[in-house]
Amino acid sequence: MIAIEEIKIKVKGVVQGVGFRYYVKSESEKLGLRGRAKNLIDGSVEIIAQGERDQLETLIENVNNGGPLSAEVSDIEVSWSRPEAKIKDFNIE
Repeated sequence: MIAIEEIKIKVKGVVQGVGFRYYVKSESEKLGLRGRAKNLIDGSVEIIAQGERDQLETLIENVNNGGPLSAEVSDIEVSWSRPEAKIKDFNIE
């Protein structure tokens, strides 16, 4: 049985108002991940994602190196955990 893990990513930089959450949703769905992306009051974007470790690591790499052309990622913070509750799909908040 494959273990499902959860990550929380805080993405800093120019990541609001540039379609970044929609980029994350698209990348997450391609990888078969579930979760959410939302804007935080400090100008960053928070991502919660659940899935297999390999896919989550790919998402971290994509978030750190990608995004819409007008986005600029200056820093990311990642924390790993075991999911407390299963998320059904990927949502933008």
